[in-house]
Amino acid sequence: MSRDGPGWVQAGSYALAAEVPVALVFDGVTQAVMMATPADLPEFLLGFALTEGIIAAPAEVLRSEIVEQGAGIEARAWLAEAPGAAFRDRRRAMMGPVGCGLCGIESIEQALRAVPPVIPRALRLRPGDPGRALADLERAQEIHDRVRGCHAAGLWRPGAGLIAQAEDVGRHNALDKLAGKLAGQAGGALVMTSRLSVDLVQKAAMIGAEVLMGAGAATGLAVAEAERAGITLIGRAGSRAPEIYCHPERFDGAK
Repeated sequence: MSRDGPGWVQAGSYALAAEVPVALVFDGVTQAVMMATPADLPEFLLGFALTEGIIAAPAEVLRSEIVEQGAGIEARAWLAEAPGAAFRDRRRAMMGPVGCGLCGIESIEQALRAVPPVIPRALRLRPGDPGRALADLERAQEIHDRVRGCHAAGLWRPGAGLIAQAEDVGRHNALDKLAGKLAGQAGGALVMTSRLSVDLVQKAAMIGAEVLMGAGAATGLAVAEAERAGITLIGRAGSRAPEIYCHPERFDGAK
């Protein structure tokens, strides 16, 4: 088996998605180990720090590096004084070792964390925009075109189309990579090739996204969280009748 690119490997006549353990390390302490596609790792590290509330702005990461470690990779960041102190306090409050569940969290309270409400802007959508956004994202999937096995997350704007996108074997990882590329500023609609779960809604809220839409359906908890955060949540974006679960007022003609 040989690696032919940052996102895929060659196994005989098959191109397969690459998947390796990536440790996300802050100030010398591992916060989470994620199985991820080894592409866009600096953006993954920054986006994870933003969407998980470790930092509030990209400038709070003073330095970062990506280091290969045998079978895995360490993505390391050093934090400014205030977020570094908050991170150490957060780590001391954790009772056990970090796992691979919801990004290393260890309590029900953390899983159901409060997120800030998004700031309403002038974003307006038309009924056909969810389908257009998903189609644009799918056309931009370079890794998926080769392996047929990667998720993607993108930022889409009416009239401008797809602004940025990221791919990974994990849907959460793809969204974190996108957040890093956007430096945490999501002025537009987020579109994903996956179903919509509550953790994706939480991450979308942390970067201020007004709209989150996906190829699959949403969970009940995702809808409840999107309602509270002021996010327009749209499932089955590629169907003839996308499901608008909450905050339909961003659609022209909606009542």
